[in-house]
Amino acid sequence: MTGHSFDVLGIGNAIMDILARTDDDFLVREGLAKGSMRLIDTEEAERLYSHMGPARMVSGGCAGNTMAGVASFGGKAAFIGKVAADELGRAYGHDIRAIGVHFDTPVLEAGAPTARSMILVTPDGERTMNTYLGACTHLTPDDIDPEVVGAAGITYLEGYLWDPQAAKEAFRVAAGIAHARGRLVALTLSDSFCVDRYRPEFLDLIRSGTVDIVFANAAEVRSLYQTADFGTALAGLRQDAKLAAVTLSEAGSLVVTREETVQVDAHPVETVADTTGAGDLYAAGFLFGLARGYDMETCARFGGLAAAEIISHLGARPEADLADLARQSGLLR
Repeated sequence: MTGHSFDVLGIGNAIMDILARTDDDFLVREGLAKGSMRLIDTEEAERLYSHMGPARMVSGGCAGNTMAGVASFGGKAAFIGKVAADELGRAYGHDIRAIGVHFDTPVLEAGAPTARSMILVTPDGERTMNTYLGACTHLTPDDIDPEVVGAAGITYLEGYLWDPQAAKEAFRVAAGIAHARGRLVALTLSDSFCVDRYRPEFLDLIRSGTVDIVFANAAEVRSLYQTADFGTALAGLRQDAKLAAVTLSEAGSLVVTREETVQVDAHPVETVADTTGAGDLYAAGFLFGLARGYDMETCARFGGLAAAEIISHLGARPEADLADLARQSGLLR
């Protein structure tokens, strides 16, 4: 894929991640369901933060994490997401630009503060997420820069942002610009609870051709087609989507087209420290490979490599240089 300034543009929630290690007893005391993602208000965010142990902050959000991964592979990445004109917003912008991602979305000058997510990681690597969305829900079509969208080979949309009406309109505007320039549009389903709320709309995006590429895990695909049988769900996805990448945790992933389904083994990982961002980084590797013209199986191997790196440590941003890892694995030419 040639003739563009950016390999991938991500559009999604701009969230500052606040990560802390904890134990199951803490989750029980706080009434938190292990492995869940819940939306909270300002008061609950402050209350939970005051109860947490030592924490560190990293600019995050699903699409932002994915763009960080694309950049770590050596790809040209851009991100559109809304932060406030506050300390966290300035830190978010600094962090994402410092890793090589183009980020120039106008800040929210008044109103809600920058979003943050309290991510509690238990010893088994499972993460429990408590997210205050704040400013990032104020993304509108006015924030979509036609020049940036038109300059990106692939525009990647984050399902978590499919809540506010203005954000939906922004997604559709971006998809229209991308397709008018002959570019591709991808959607990550993000989470089963997103699919449960917006199933008809997600299916319409896929079936109408608004979205060319779908990223999901097995649970999200089953939810999309309202069936407990993965084979039935996969058949529905194969019929509806032009291209899909489905992650299967330790079983690897599937690349699904209308002609065939290819299974790709997971990349080896010695220790699972934190599963935060595994799907985001899988998408980063896959999108990087696709934008650079690699075959589908190799794209999935890029994704598996990035996911393996991210679950080996705390946090959803790569600590190792993914391009170096890809060269060592014989993937990057």
